[in-house]
Amino acid sequence: MTQTSPPPAPAITVFVEGIGLLGPGLASWSQGRECLQGTAPYQATGCVLPPPMALPQAERRRAGAVVKVSLAVGGEAVAASGLQAATLASVFSSSSGDAVNCHEICGTLASSDRLISPTRFHNSVHNAAAGYWSISSGAMATSSVLCARDASFAAGLLEAMTQVAVEQAPVLLVAYDTDYPEPLRSARAIPDSFGVALVLAPGRSERSQARWTLEPAGYLSPLPADRLDDPALEKLRLDIPAARCLPLLRSLAQRQSGRIVLDYLEGSQMALQVAP
Repeated sequence: MTQTSPPPAPAITVFVEGIGLLGPGLASWSQGRECLQGTAPYQATGCVLPPPMALPQAERRRAGAVVKVSLAVGGEAVAASGLQAATLASVFSSSSGDAVNCHEICGTLASSDRLISPTRFHNSVHNAAAGYWSISSGAMATSSVLCARDASFAAGLLEAMTQVAVEQAPVLLVAYDTDYPEPLRSARAIPDSFGVALVLAPGRSERSQARWTLEPAGYLSPLPADRLDDPALEKLRLDIPAARCLPLLRSLAQRQSGRIVLDYLEGSQMALQVAP
């Protein structure tokens, strides 16, 4: 019997309909776009997390940094897209989850009183941010939650683009990280919170800001990841896993065409073709 090779995987093309951004010195995508364009200086001040006003009061009191950053960027991206949050499938990706909550639980377990509060416990699961997003937006569509350590942004992007291609429907991607307090920071040195959200769609619309194409060979590219010219922004990209998105956001801000290479799994990168 003659064996035949399977057909090559098709390229995946998506259109960027909305963007949300929050991080050190970056209060929104509007401000971040100016910094990445080079039209405004970037200053690495501490990330200011807004209260999650879309949540009911009881849930708002329980919300930690992970929930605040993910809801802020998700809401900004969906508002820019003009779509309804309740109808969007979502992908949430984080390298570590709720680092502060993890620290507090470890502190309690190391004390004489080892009783964990129910709020601490239910906020400790990796899909907590996705759950709070569903509460705040009324979203009933499917939600995927993943973690790939420092490759978490690229892994989330791959998952979201694949869902857009398969379902032929828009998908919200939210990638986020929060800082670890000491002594955990000495083992996982994430210095601050950072979040990015993207609404990706299968077709062009009047709100489309860019076209991204992932070729089959781009999933595991041997090319080095793109770097940022601004030393402070490059430090941010390296310090926080979710900020590995910054070269891709720079291409959006500067309306670039060409290839963008992102950090992915150890020893390999992800390459995308981008166009405004």
